[in-house]
Amino acid sequence: MFLRSDLDLVVECAGHEALRNLGPSVLAAGHDMLVASVGALADPTLETLLIDSATAAGARLRIPSGALGGLDALGAAKFAGLREVRYESHKAPGAWRGTPAEALVVLDDIERPTAFYEGTARDAARLFPQNANVAAAVALAGVGFDRTRVVLYVDPLATGNTHRIKAEGDFGHIDIAVTGKTLPSNPKTSMLAPCSLVRAIADLNQTLVVA
Repeated sequence: MFLRSDLDLVVECAGHEALRNLGPSVLAAGHDMLVASVGALADPTLETLLIDSATAAGARLRIPSGALGGLDALGAAKFAGLREVRYESHKAPGAWRGTPAEALVVLDDIERPTAFYEGTARDAARLFPQNANVAAAVALAGVGFDRTRVVLYVDPLATGNTHRIKAEGDFGHIDIAVTGKTLPSNPKTSMLAPCSLVRAIADLNQTLVVA
């Protein structure tokens, strides 16, 4: 009944497993979908399935900017020549509790910003699904999951979650950082993340849209 309804947009905010189980059906029914669990697309099988389902039904798979700015510039840079993209994340120790970071560093003993992971956006999204949605969005906007380098820091001095993009190419150089306050109920997530969903929904009915 839900999929047969006249819907302008379906917003996914239920996690990777929900997107995996329900996303293809939503898109195959011809409904546009706004995805909060962007990191799930690091699974190439799921990414292909979602895109193929959307293509076959004429639906759109929409990715919000989340907690970071600059994805518009990164996307534009692809058309002007984009060679390298690096994403860095600085978060307080509490944001990394309950993640594989606890096996890599002793969170309570960290006294200065310390990198505990460096690798591809694909692996970062797989290993840290609650923290690396931004890394996945950067990968999708830029050079892809396997060419986007990710560095994750535990930072006891952090007053919020800091996300930084560095990019190089024929177009020039991008270096942009955003430090967002975290949600009171979830230190893993910045306040801007849910606000980016609100903005994407509001843009559906706007005459003037800043892309």
